[in-house]
Amino acid sequence: MNHLERGSIVIDRLEHTATKDGKDLGLTPMEFELLFVLAAAAGEAISRSSLLHDVWGYESSGDTRLVNVHIQRLRAKVEDDPENPQIIQTVRGIGYKFVTPES
Repeated sequence: MNHLERGSIVIDRLEHTATKDGKDLGLTPMEFELLFVLAAAAGEAISRSSLLHDVWGYESSGDTRLVNVHIQRLRAKVEDDPENPQIIQTVRGIGYKFVTPES
């Protein structure tokens, strides 16, 4: 699975592009990978430790603040209102989930 379309967000892993409403999101490689992992499991809550493993390759739970910082940066680029996230939502006590935006 190298191409994901989730509402107005389109992610292409082969071209390493992520767009929202046709506009490039300008993501760093880590932000891109984080978005891809979350969008691939849209609707599912993913723990911070799973994200550390899947995105950064950490075997132990490590420092989950790393995930929080990258989520914050990703929201700044993906969300219309990063202070009130609708796409990358926090699941309290677990981690984060991607919610497909309404078209």
